[in-house]
Amino acid sequence: MGSSGFPPLRAVLFDRDGTLVHDVPYNGDPARVRTMPYAREALAELRARGIATGVLSNQSGIGRGILTVEQVSAVNHRVEELLGPFDVWDFCPHLPEDGCGCRKPAPGMIINACRRLGIDTAAAAYVGDIGSDVAAAEAAGSRAVLVPTPVTLAAEVEAAPRVAAHLGAALEMLLSPIDRPAGSPLSGAGL
Repeated sequence: MGSSGFPPLRAVLFDRDGTLVHDVPYNGDPARVRTMPYAREALAELRARGIATGVLSNQSGIGRGILTVEQVSAVNHRVEELLGPFDVWDFCPHLPEDGCGCRKPAPGMIINACRRLGIDTAAAAYVGDIGSDVAAAEAAGSRAVLVPTPVTLAAEVEAAPRVAAHLGAALEMLLSPIDRPAGSPLSGAGL
């Protein structure tokens, strides 16, 4: 166990929209995919260190009839073209009222991704831009890092155990030998 009480980091899992790529609500068009700052660099660093990566995303547009599975898959493919290959992908097609175990803030997607990677959830981190991302990570027993965007609520920032200014800072925080809580001096620093 590290000084944070977590075992060494073996996987970093990410929310898609608002975290790895700019959020375009119910996006089914791969041409509209634009990467977030530091996404390429952070993922390259993780891959160079042999740390698995994955993308786990709520996609209720499928359940609402706004998107098809094929459209979500096409957008996911474009994300991979821009950011490189991920070890695991998963998305929840359900509506919030469906009460499934996969839709964040439920931990199902994180638990399943870790199972597929052959690791304990405590050896994973989940990085997202809203409170349900943090809640899913905490419910799974994984590290949680919030990278706020303009849609992130102030209360979500205050409640998050780790807050980073951007993906580079999130990675620096996760790779540090000391688990830095929100508001630490390096939580806004670059790679």
